[in-house]
Amino acid sequence: MNLENIEVEKWLDLALEYGLNILGAIVIWIVGSWVIKKLMKGTKKVMLKQNYEESLQKFLLNLLGWILKIILIIVVLGTVGVETTSFAAILAAAGLAIGMALQGSLGNFAGGVLIMIFKPFKIGDLIEAQGELGVVKEIEIFTTKLTGLSNREIIIPNGSLSNGNIINYTTEGTRRVDLVFGVGYDSDIKKTKDVLMGVLTAHSKVLKDPAPAVTVLELADSSVNFAVRPWCKTEYYWDVYFDITEQVKEALDAAGIEIPYPHQVEIQKKG
Repeated sequence: MNLENIEVEKWLDLALEYGLNILGAIVIWIVGSWVIKKLMKGTKKVMLKQNYEESLQKFLLNLLGWILKIILIIVVLGTVGVETTSFAAILAAAGLAIGMALQGSLGNFAGGVLIMIFKPFKIGDLIEAQGELGVVKEIEIFTTKLTGLSNREIIIPNGSLSNGNIINYTTEGTRRVDLVFGVGYDSDIKKTKDVLMGVLTAHSKVLKDPAPAVTVLELADSSVNFAVRPWCKTEYYWDVYFDITEQVKEALDAAGIEIPYPHQVEIQKKG
């Protein structure tokens, strides 16, 4: 047998060996991709039944898809004959390095998952958190976006949001408006209370139940201060706040009840 025949047989053996490996890898890839597709559909159905947030669904499905694909790639490479032990070690080291570098982002991700699972608020709720007040516009994996009262966009990291106090003004559906008005010491207390209560009961957006309240809050230096407490639906809070403030001033003026204000007395020197 000459050298040429030996080389041909060698190449045929290699082709047969690696050809079968490659064919097996192709079959594994096709079957594995089909299995991954079925698993993704099944997982999505479960999430829909459990009413997962849409953004959480997308993120978890993407994460699951990448993990399954990476596992499939490692299996395919191993079938072809590539040493996968070192490859897996490289992936693990890279994952650790990325995790260390993105430690804050991972905390925000974890916070986002907690928010979406426990749902302390939802899109459209008026909340106060991290010193900010606004309506929830969007809940993302790493951040939550609020629309502030002056129509400014507020972005809060989910890590801080999930670890801090959250006040949700929308959950109960109603909200109390806390107002304080002062009148002069010469004013009749009962008459003042009647005037203030008349303003509250006349307003169409002030609720009858819970009933509004008017009480003497304090005897201040230059005024008797009244706590005025109407209730309203959450979405009408600022309408009631501004309307009542304006109407109380008009009603007190009409009733001849003085609202004290600082007086400046000019002292002229003689001589």
